[in-house]
Amino acid sequence: MSLKEIICKVKTWLSGLSFRTGVLVLVMCVPFYVLSFAQMALPISVEAKGFLWFILFGLAKTCQYGGLSILGVEGVKRLKAWYKKLRM
Repeated sequence: MSLKEIICKVKTWLSGLSFRTGVLVLVMCVPFYVLSFAQMALPISVEAKGFLWFILFGLAKTCQYGGLSILGVEGVKRLKAWYKKLRM
């Protein structure tokens, strides 16, 4: 499977998710951001801190961009529905 096919499948899947799901995914980035920096206070090795930061910050970014993608898709749908009501 090529990269273009994978991206197309992900876009199709994201377009099927609701506005509420987008908000929940977007809100999930907050605890991941907090944890990615709060773990620096733990008494563990520098390598472990770097690994935890990489994973937690990556999860925060994934939730952020995923939530924005879902909200963007649903937002366009809501705008189209509103415009159709105006024209009627």
